[in-house]
Amino acid sequence: MKNLRVMLVDDEPLLLESLEIILAFHQITVTGKAHDGQEALSLLKEEMCDIAMVDLNMKGMGGIELISRMKAEYPQVKILVLTTFYDDKHITQAIAGGADGYLLKDSGKDAILGAVGQIMGGRNVIDGKVMKRLAMLMGGTSRDAGLLEGMTEREKEICTLLAQGNTNKQIAGLLYISEGTVKNYISSIYEKTGVHDRAKLVALMNG
Repeated sequence: MKNLRVMLVDDEPLLLESLEIILAFHQITVTGKAHDGQEALSLLKEEMCDIAMVDLNMKGMGGIELISRMKAEYPQVKILVLTTFYDDKHITQAIAGGADGYLLKDSGKDAILGAVGQIMGGRNVIDGKVMKRLAMLMGGTSRDAGLLEGMTEREKEICTLLAQGNTNKQIAGLLYISEGTVKNYISSIYEKTGVHDRAKLVALMNG
């Protein structure tokens, strides 16, 4: 990951310093450190980055608004959410806004570095705890209850990832299985739901 440019956005100075040290040790350049969303947007006008690590709860412009603004103004920049929050509201808003990854701050440096590599490789990355929360969220409404009834936990995970717009290749990378296995699971999902069209299935999951 040499020559990779990262911007850090968090209102905790100690965390910013720790992340900068970790990234520098792996020869990753920190282009700037911002304490809120507005400062991050100002920094981007001066120097572009490849990926931004963004906290959600900050004074001033928070991470949710920043994600939407960045994706609208700088669509080429990848966004990795790095936060302590994994409640329904924060997760759904961040992902809907265009975040490419969602990790919790207690994930550890190896998970963070791994996520950066995967995101820059074109994959989405979601923390295991967040994935479980998403599955619960999607399976916990009366709208989805019938749709997900009878599915295995893995099939529910794949439904969740499908609803987020992931390709078979991206799902395979996230779950560490082959694309062929993903296709087999999707075929099983089609049979169980009676829906044999990917777009219709996604629409039902998001409906």
